[in-house]
Amino acid sequence: VQLQASGGGLVQAGGSLRLSCAASGSRFSSRAVGWFRQAPGKEREFVATISWSALSTYYADSVKGRFTISRDNAKNTVYLEMNSLKPEDTAVYYCAADGNYRRTSFATTLSSYQYWGQGTQVTVSS
Repeated sequence: VQLQASGGGLVQAGGSLRLSCAASGSRFSSRAVGWFRQAPGKEREFVATISWSALSTYYADSVKGRFTISRDNAKNTVYLEMNSLKPEDTAVYYCAADGNYRRTSFATTLSSYQYWGQGTQVTVSS
């Protein structure tokens, strides 16, 4: 599975961005997908995940109510809609795909994901 993240950029606080994660490869539609982010000098952290079926989503408390994860399996693409952005959301955002098929639990740890995209920079100015 190969992942390509895009959609990052520079935005003012309170603004919005939509990130995309385009995938190619084996059975993407059967894999959970997560978004993570890494700010300078900090560890990579979980942001959001969506089940393979798109029926379930889970968010970090820091983004709950502001970010929305979705997927279009027909297009092999997962999205992260980010609203009410804050300067503390500034980071490189990575998408990742589960190494397992049809996971029944939420995958919120880095080790749950086998495939990673290259990251896209999001910068929120105050």
